[in-house]
Amino acid sequence: MNKEDWNEQVQMDRRTLIKAGGAAGLAALLGTQVPSWGASETPVKIGLIDPITSTFAALGQSEIKGAKFAEAEINKAGGVMGRPLQIFVEDSAGNPGTAVDKASRLLSQNKVDFLMGTVNSAASLAVSQFANRHDKLFVCTGGHVDSLTGKECKTTTFRTCSTTWMLTAGDFETLYKKFGKKWYFLTTDYAFGQSEQADYTTQLKKAGGSVVGGALVPVGATDFSSYLIDVKAKSPDVLCLLLAGNDQVNCMKQIAQFGINKDIAVGGALFELEQAQALPEAARYGWWTMEWYWNQPNTPHVADFVKRYAAANKGEYPTARAWFGFATTHAIRLAVEKAKSLETAKVVKAMEGLVLPPEIALQPGNVFYRPQDHQLMLGMFPGHVIQTGKYPNLFDVSGIVPGEKIALPPSETGCVLPRA
Repeated sequence: MNKEDWNEQVQMDRRTLIKAGGAAGLAALLGTQVPSWGASETPVKIGLIDPITSTFAALGQSEIKGAKFAEAEINKAGGVMGRPLQIFVEDSAGNPGTAVDKASRLLSQNKVDFLMGTVNSAASLAVSQFANRHDKLFVCTGGHVDSLTGKECKTTTFRTCSTTWMLTAGDFETLYKKFGKKWYFLTTDYAFGQSEQADYTTQLKKAGGSVVGGALVPVGATDFSSYLIDVKAKSPDVLCLLLAGNDQVNCMKQIAQFGINKDIAVGGALFELEQAQALPEAARYGWWTMEWYWNQPNTPHVADFVKRYAAANKGEYPTARAWFGFATTHAIRLAVEKAKSLETAKVVKAMEGLVLPPEIALQPGNVFYRPQDHQLMLGMFPGHVIQTGKYPNLFDVSGIVPGEKIALPPSETGCVLPRA
C-alpha cells in the first residue's frame, strides 16, 4: 500500500467515526503512522463493528483504541505475513440491526477478510449469524451472553471476552459469603443482563440462597427511583446490579443519592474502568468482577504494555475493553500466520486451541481459545471499587481466577460445532 492509499483509508475511517457522532475523542487514535509498504502489497483487512454512539459508546471506543493500537504496532513490526494490516471501523450504535447492516457494508464495499467487535450481546449474536452465513471469521470482542459460544455457537465465531457464567462465577462466592443469601436483581432487559441473572440465580439457589425481588430495566433508562423504592422495601442482603454502560453509571449515582449502598451491599458480575471514571466519588462502591486490569505488578509484560499504550493515547491507561481490541487483533494475526492463509476455514482451524503468548495475554495462566466452543479461557479479576481512588487506581483486585477454573465444561455449554 502506498502512502496516498494509506492516508486515504485513515481519512475514510475518520469520516466514518465523525459522521456517526459522539466520536470527538477518537480522531487522534486514527492518526496511524504511514508504513513503508510497497505499492503492490495488498492489505489484510479487518472490519471492526463497535458502538461509537449509544449507551455503550465509551466501551466501544475503548475497544477501537485497543485494536488501532495493535494495528499500529503490528504494521510497525512488518504487518501480517509481510502485508499491511488495515482495520475499517463502523458504528453499530449498540443495535443488532445496525450492526448487521454495517457488517454487510464492510464485506461488500471494503472487501474485508475478517470481522470483529460488538459490545451489545444482541448485536454479537446477530453478527455471528451473519458472518456464518457469509463464511467469514467473526471474533466477538465484548458481547458476553453465554449462548454465543453455547447453544447458538457458530463454526466461524470466536469470543475474546468472557461468558456471563464466567463473570458471575468470578465473584459469586465473595458476594454470597461476605454479605448474605437474600438477593434482589436489577437487570438490563436484553440478552446480556438476562443471561447474567440466570447464571447468578442458578448459583444462588444451589448455595441455598433466595431471590427476594427484581426488575428488568429497559436499555437507556435514566430514572431508577421506582426500582430503588422497591429495593428499599424488600431489604435484600445483596442488590445485584446487572446493567451496562451509561445505564449502570446513572443507576449507581441514584443508589448513592438514596443512600441504599450504606445499608445494602451492592455488587454484580461486571464493572469497568470506563464506568469508574464516569462516577463521582460518592457513587463509587461495590464488589464486582473485572475481566482484565492494568495493575498486575507480578505479571510479565503488563507494565510495558501499559506504558506503551499510555504513550500512544495521551496518558490514558488501557481498560479491559482496550485489551479486548488489542488481544483480538493479535489473535487474528497469529491465526492467519499459523494458517499461512486468509481462507476462513483454514484460519478457523488455526484459531482452535490458539494460545495467546504472554505479551498478548497479559495475565497469568493459560489463555487460549477452547477448540470445542471457541471461547477464550481468560481470567477474572474480582475485587471492589476504591471510593477515594484517583485515576487510574479505582479498583482493588482481590485475586485473579483462571478462566479454566470457572468456565462451564464444553459438555455443558450447549455448543455443538461440526467436526470433520
